[in-house]
Amino acid sequence: MPGPSSPAAPRDPGLQPERTRLAWRRTTLACAVATSLAARQALRAGTGPVPLLCVALAALAWLCFLGVAARRIRAVSVPRPPALSPRAAAAAAGCTLALAAFGAALTR
Repeated sequence: MPGPSSPAAPRDPGLQPERTRLAWRRTTLACAVATSLAARQALRAGTGPVPLLCVALAALAWLCFLGVAARRIRAVSVPRPPALSPRAAAAAAGCTLALAAFGAALTR
């Protein structure tokens, strides 16, 4: 009888892929909210070039994160999803840090 770690045993992922998809969607939604709040702050702060540039770059970072998240959501829909590549992880972390930096620049 094959054990649970045996290669012949079928994998039962349970609800883990669904939780992962939901986590990526929640994070993408949080990035969208942060970008929207940055745009709102820029509109209230004035129409100078710095706030508008921060909002444009924040929107670009959000779109980049959206692309990474969409690829990852598709990747976890198979029974044995591949691990998140270091490049995709760095892109997601970079987008998150960029959103934080642009938000900080808007609050000055």
